[in-house]
Amino acid sequence: MGSDASPPPLFDRALWLERRRRRGLPEPGTAFLHEAALESVEDRLSLVPRRFPRAGLVWPGAPLWAERLGAIEAVGAVEVAPVTAEEVLPFEAGTLDLVVSGLTLHWADDPVGLLVQMRRALKPDGLLLAPMLGGETLAELRACLAEAEAAETGGLSPRVSPMGEIRQLGALLQRAGFAMPVADSERIEASYADALALMRELRAMGEANALVARRRAPLRRAVLARAAALYAERFPAEGGRVRAGFEIVTLTGWAPGPGQPEAKRPGSAGARLADALGVPELKAGDKAGRS
Repeated sequence: MGSDASPPPLFDRALWLERRRRRGLPEPGTAFLHEAALESVEDRLSLVPRRFPRAGLVWPGAPLWAERLGAIEAVGAVEVAPVTAEEVLPFEAGTLDLVVSGLTLHWADDPVGLLVQMRRALKPDGLLLAPMLGGETLAELRACLAEAEAAETGGLSPRVSPMGEIRQLGALLQRAGFAMPVADSERIEASYADALALMRELRAMGEANALVARRRAPLRRAVLARAAALYAERFPAEGGRVRAGFEIVTLTGWAPGPGQPEAKRPGSAGARLADALGVPELKAGDKAGRS
């Protein structure tokens, strides 16, 4: 006998929302990932030779999103869809020229469903830009925590949210019905005094563990100490610090419209970013990357 039951939620959205409301996340000085994602959005919009009279901003992860998006000359009125307990967007179908997701799509239980809602909100030939954290984010911390916990307790528990690989994320666009889908990534490295300082900053960013399946008991001191020692040994940075890697994957796609190229086979997401934006491709070195 079949069942119409939805899969269990991955994230404790009530906890995540409460953290954001209570602490105003991200806290001052910890919004560098949002700054990088916003620069990515601004760069792409600066290349597109058109105006976007009405834009939608989905789940802004920091207050600066609406201000910065509204300051772009080509962008008109910005309608904000804040995070709620339900993954339902307030936009009417076919009313937006541009939809931007504010570096929080990796917190969605149903990212395809959200992308479908964004596509429906767009007018034909409307543009989606959706930066999110990718699968290379915090690879160092994941490895050290897993090894330390296995050694100290003989088991493992979810400590860091799962994040999709770039090919998987590109495929989400095609499943949601976007034309000219592209997923491209940028790696950002930061340094911290130690692994514990990194964990504290993740909480201040609003990126701390909010998995439904998380272990409720605090992490044992022995696990934390071993993880910190492993981290310092394997991922050193200058000045006795440690390094941490973050990956921002930016999804780009267009709502289907007249005269667009047909989508490639599912899972390929193989179009060039320049083609997706309808602009000439820059040669290597034309724009310096961030360190």
